[in-house]
Amino acid sequence: MNNKTTLPLIGILGVAVVGSTLAVATNAMRVGTDEYSFFDPIIDVSTLVNALYVEDPDAEALQRGAIEGMLEELNDPYTTFVPRRDTQDFSKDLTGEYVGIGAEVQIRDGWLTISSPLDGSPAWRAGVMAEDRVVAIDGESTEGLTIDESIDLLTGQPKTKVTITVERGTETLDIEIIRDHIKVQAVKGFMRVDGDGEWMHVIDGSAGIAYIRLTQFTPGCAQEVKDAIAHARDEVGGELGGLILDLRFNPGGLLDEAVEIADLFIDEGTIVSTKGRVFEESSDEATREGTITDLPLVVMVNGQSASASEVLSGALSDHGRAVILGTRSFGKGSVQTVRPLESGAGVLKITEQYYYLPSGRLLHRRDDSTVWGVDPSPGYFLPLTTDETLEMLRARREQEIIAHNDESEQVDLSDTQAVLEALSDPQLQAAVTVMQHRATTGEFEPVGIDANEPDDVALAELNTLRSQEERLLRELARIDKRMRAAEQSVPDEIVTNNPRDFWDDETDLEGGELIVRDKDGNIVTTLTITGNGLENWLVDADVEKKPEQSEDSDS
Repeated sequence: MNNKTTLPLIGILGVAVVGSTLAVATNAMRVGTDEYSFFDPIIDVSTLVNALYVEDPDAEALQRGAIEGMLEELNDPYTTFVPRRDTQDFSKDLTGEYVGIGAEVQIRDGWLTISSPLDGSPAWRAGVMAEDRVVAIDGESTEGLTIDESIDLLTGQPKTKVTITVERGTETLDIEIIRDHIKVQAVKGFMRVDGDGEWMHVIDGSAGIAYIRLTQFTPGCAQEVKDAIAHARDEVGGELGGLILDLRFNPGGLLDEAVEIADLFIDEGTIVSTKGRVFEESSDEATREGTITDLPLVVMVNGQSASASEVLSGALSDHGRAVILGTRSFGKGSVQTVRPLESGAGVLKITEQYYYLPSGRLLHRRDDSTVWGVDPSPGYFLPLTTDETLEMLRARREQEIIAHNDESEQVDLSDTQAVLEALSDPQLQAAVTVMQHRATTGEFEPVGIDANEPDDVALAELNTLRSQEERLLRELARIDKRMRAAEQSVPDEIVTNNPRDFWDDETDLEGGELIVRDKDGNIVTTLTITGNGLENWLVDADVEKKPEQSEDSDS
């Protein structure tokens, strides 16, 4: 694995730190005959607005609007400006670390409620339980507070004390908690042991099949994956028969962690490469030392598996090291870097490079992309219905909760089928079946999955887009119906002056022709009109209604 001067983070979580590449980017930015002329009209407008606008303008809002407007023109949702006031929360999302009590919370019936304490957190150690209603924080009532207002009261400096007052059944308790650094647990199993916080990783003891769910690529998660594999080996008392690595709903994170996990299973060759407009191509290479070459792998992905998840699953797939099961991944293969602004006004998260798989294929999805992301291995495409997905997430959520007691009904963890039924997850059921077949026969086959071809993946994406289009068209039809109803209360002369109303709504255009001419009157093309929805599509087009001419005017 090569050493880099930057630490890229990829994914919905974000980005990298600055290094020697800052000079590259800065020098590239300064190429031009007159770099400052770009700002002249912006300064002109700002000066006039501040001097003459009818009301006192909000300078900070204007500044933020100018920055966001400029970035919006890039048509890149991953390049964003983070104002100084939001950088602390941005850092929490980036690293998965913060200082607080360590509990998942929600607002229920107007009160702050504990969803679950986090494993090993200060809240857990202090005896906080799921379903505790927090009625006060340091004596301040939580009734009516927003989730953010409540979190602000709970977070603070490490080793400081906060007292929460909770209602638990008929009891009211004051619980003193010492705040500390909290790291979100990224590596999880399939169920907890007796609700006490410890995750189980061996889902089929007789076949030696382990299961690891990686929720995001946070600092140190690669070592956590290694530890989970070692723990699973101890459970089965020897070598594992296979590992199911679940990357579904994983939005990404630190690239280096993804590369390290890939390197754990690949002994040589490229893991991922990067290219950018002002950056030389570079690659991360696998190393033989410490590689696990004899552990069969099934990697699960879906449409919410993005960035670092796609780098990892794509590398394992391209090297023939794993079977990929599920649906096509998200297609977010761009790397962002966090650049602090010299003014101190905040930071810029900016897309600087794209990521490419070992095969050389671009991961990133653009509007004209026909292939992107990581596809399931041939025969292993297994989509879920909306209802199946919701039921799976509901069952998964139940396993996230640390109950602090063993009163809830427990599933026999030695009964693989009972575990799978409790988890309500058809994709995991299929992954286990495939791995059991591999353990028995030594061969991978899509056992328990309906026969499918690679084209089915592309067809599923097309059908998804068609469904989205249909929903938009139905919404457009509803808006059109409401607009026509609203027109009934407006005088006809006002309605007809609408520049986006091109012709009478009762006109039947189907079977007619649309003739397009150039500025000299020459016919460019003639189109047959196949329906009466043409006007809806022209509303946002670069056209306008020609002024009506009198009968005796020249034409």
